[in-house]
Amino acid sequence: MFFNFGILLDEAASDTKATGGFGIVGIVIYLAFFIGLMYFLLIRPQKKQNKKQQEVMNSIEPGDSIMTTSGFYGTILDVVDDTTVIVEFGNNKNCRIPMHKRAIAEVEKAGTAEVSEEENEK
Repeated sequence: MFFNFGILLDEAASDTKATGGFGIVGIVIYLAFFIGLMYFLLIRPQKKQNKKQQEVMNSIEPGDSIMTTSGFYGTILDVVDDTTVIVEFGNNKNCRIPMHKRAIAEVEKAGTAEVSEEENEK
């Protein structure tokens, strides 16, 4: 009535050795490979993107044109501190709003707008 699990485990271990199974070293190498793959595919590109975004946010100056994360276009009037800017939206001089820098999606530096060849020919 009693089943001896020790015999079953010994047989399974000998079968693994005989068939050339992974073993502990193979599993560790397998895990190290996938952890490295995840680092190079997910974590490293995200760090690069965050660093680039931080450089753009640090280079914001008055006069730069921006687009907010909600899709509004405006012009930077003043940089109050490391996290806050004053933005003017549209042609109305009364529409000046303090914003957090994280709400800025795109920045176009003042004087860097490119003119296409079609516009030059007109």
